[in-house]
Amino acid sequence: MTLLANKEKFDSEINQQVFAALEHNLAIIRFNRMQQVEYVNENFAKTMHYTRNEMIGMNHKQFCYDHFSLSKAYQAFWEQLWSGQRFQNKIERKDKKGNKVYLEATYMPVFNKQQRVVAVLKVATDLTKRQKLVEQVVNKLNDQSTELYARSKSGVEQSQFVAKKVDHVTSVYQEGQDTLTALQAKTASIEGIVKTIRNIASQTNLLALNAAIEAARAGEYGRGFNVVATEVRKLANGVDASIDEIKSEIGKITMGIQAIAKSTSLVKDNMEEMQQELSLAANDFEDLFSVAEQVEQQAQEVAKII
Repeated sequence: MTLLANKEKFDSEINQQVFAALEHNLAIIRFNRMQQVEYVNENFAKTMHYTRNEMIGMNHKQFCYDHFSLSKAYQAFWEQLWSGQRFQNKIERKDKKGNKVYLEATYMPVFNKQQRVVAVLKVATDLTKRQKLVEQVVNKLNDQSTELYARSKSGVEQSQFVAKKVDHVTSVYQEGQDTLTALQAKTASIEGIVKTIRNIASQTNLLALNAAIEAARAGEYGRGFNVVATEVRKLANGVDASIDEIKSEIGKITMGIQAIAKSTSLVKDNMEEMQQELSLAANDFEDLFSVAEQVEQQAQEVAKII
């Protein structure tokens, strides 16, 4: 046997071994120019839940959903193959039961000696189980991202609502603070008036005392004037006593106002601290909302891709 004959025999054996390996491990199908099945191996038939005999003569469209087989993209798909260009991608097909089958497929034009495309050979691997697992993960991710989006949006709305309430309380507090300040000013003014009245009463009392002394010196002629001076002095003493009571009450009011002022000062500090914390929380929710929005968009994009 010549060296050339040995090489041809070796090549033939290699080709047979390669074909046997492909036949054993891959799903293979061949379509003629009418796009009908003229050959299919056992792996492909099982993947599509047909027998090999059932698939012979079936048209390629029977394995596709209408949204693809009736589209312009479907026509372009075959035109590309008949022009001699191969096609490779992940595809969605329909099995005998009408269920979705996902394949990683390569369509290869088959040429005759005249370099004319006479058939199309398709080699594929079944991705259906893996695809379903991926879809479950993506759907779960999509659900979680949607829930995260909704919750973060709700958090933003709630923080904005609480912030408005706090702003309202702060506004009311400020009005009360203004009223309290005005009350403190009025109390101080009253204290000034009381002090003036006391001075007048003291001076009146002193004048009445002097008048009584002068009346005593006048003897019989100053008796009537002495009576008036005595009554004036009694009135001045009564005013002085009333002023003491008023001063005591004003003192109590002043102490109460000071206590309220101290409390409202603490409230103000707490309100300012709360506003700062709410502002930080609102910013965190805004950031979370933005991230959730991006995650939801990415999950939707992944869902489209798969």
